[in-house]
Amino acid sequence: MVVDAKLIIMVLIGLAVFAAAQGLIGLLSVATQKQKVNRRLTVARRVDGISALVVELRKQRGLTASGGRAERLRWLSDLIVASGLPYDQRKWLTYAAAAALISALLVGFLTKAPLGFAAGAVLGGVLIPLGILKFKAGRRSAALGFQLPQALEVIVRSLEAGHPVPAAVTLVGREMADPVGTEFGMAADEIAYGATLEQAVERMAERCRHPDLDLFAATVRLQEKTGGNLTGLLKLNASTIRERHKMRLKIKAASSEGRASAMILTSAPFIAVTMIVLISPRFYGDVIDEPLVKYGLAGMGFWIFLGNMIMRRMIDMRL
Repeated sequence: MVVDAKLIIMVLIGLAVFAAAQGLIGLLSVATQKQKVNRRLTVARRVDGISALVVELRKQRGLTASGGRAERLRWLSDLIVASGLPYDQRKWLTYAAAAALISALLVGFLTKAPLGFAAGAVLGGVLIPLGILKFKAGRRSAALGFQLPQALEVIVRSLEAGHPVPAAVTLVGREMADPVGTEFGMAADEIAYGATLEQAVERMAERCRHPDLDLFAATVRLQEKTGGNLTGLLKLNASTIRERHKMRLKIKAASSEGRASAMILTSAPFIAVTMIVLISPRFYGDVIDEPLVKYGLAGMGFWIFLGNMIMRRMIDMRL
């Protein structure tokens, strides 16, 4: 059998390109991981003293200097804190105003109606920012639930090695990636600032609003009041959280068909209308001003919204 030399060269070139791509991806992933680990330490490099560090970290989370929340629009304050995004009120208001203006002009020119400008402003200035915050908070909550058992195991091993509890918490804040690294780092700074372990963990649970962190805070609170082996309790806590995470994944897999059906049924009417408008712009243009058509479209919109709420309740299984 004669082997074509050109074929061999092409195969070797393909393998070389594949190896180079794998190496580049590995370098980029390592660099990104290091950046995530070190990102929470940039604030410590800019400020002097533990008190200034605690205050600055709280302000970046949308909290007051004392660690409290704004009394007005408490739900919005909770959402901002849970999202983990660096909070800058002036910058955020500027972005929201720009998004509202662009969305108002876009929707207004497309609909050619005065209400279109108002609807676009509300969409770009209110609904889209809230959606982004909700999405970020959900991703951060999922990452916290995944990383928390590992953080507890780090604390357990540190305690078994003879380190004190504040040193174990500090180790998690220094070695683990965000978001767990940031949260435990803030807790370690608050302990160094004068708070007890129970107070620091309780504030961490209030910031994150995650059920697994609530369980961790309850474990620490129980151990502080009744005593006992903290290492053994944290081992049991980590095992329980890991089993709860597995159960959440099973629930997500079981409800995947319902979620896919909801997305398809929701998007299908809008995709169909968009395609009809693009293919035949006058299909609805001649009758869009008729009262019956307006009422019919409003009724279908409400029906879609009601169906989404029903399907959401059907697939919303919490643990």
